[in-house]
Amino acid sequence: MAGVSQLQKQFVDYKASLFQEGVLDEQFDQLQGLQDESNPNFVVEVVSLFFQDSERLLNDLTKTLNQQGVDFKKVGANVHQLKGSSSSIGAQRVQRVCIAFRNYGEEHNIEGCLKSLQLVKHEYTIVKNKLETLFKLEQQILAAGGIVPR
Repeated sequence: MAGVSQLQKQFVDYKASLFQEGVLDEQFDQLQGLQDESNPNFVVEVVSLFFQDSERLLNDLTKTLNQQGVDFKKVGANVHQLKGSSSSIGAQRVQRVCIAFRNYGEEHNIEGCLKSLQLVKHEYTIVKNKLETLFKLEQQILAAGGIVPR
């Protein structure tokens, strides 16, 4: 079992890499700033809701785009929602792909929408895996009796 200080360093380095890679932006820091003793699981809860929402929206988008006569209004609404929720947790790369996706939807460009859908799914999977790793590190630090660095 790694020592607490080792885990804390790992956590700090890992989190820094998420910002350097553009996976997260300062909105994630602001979210963490809202977490305190009275609400110790705030970030994990907010992010879990983001995961649930995103999966539902991505499934909806997949269904909608695979139908004959695509409902671009519905595509636009779903992409707008996904962009908003990814922005609220600081999932910067997901948010960026959503902007291009929205433009393709407005142009009724089905090819562009399908490509964007694949990109969004890819970026979403990356942010989900990386945040789950970050949360596991937090759990390890707490389990070892340490304090999670902010």
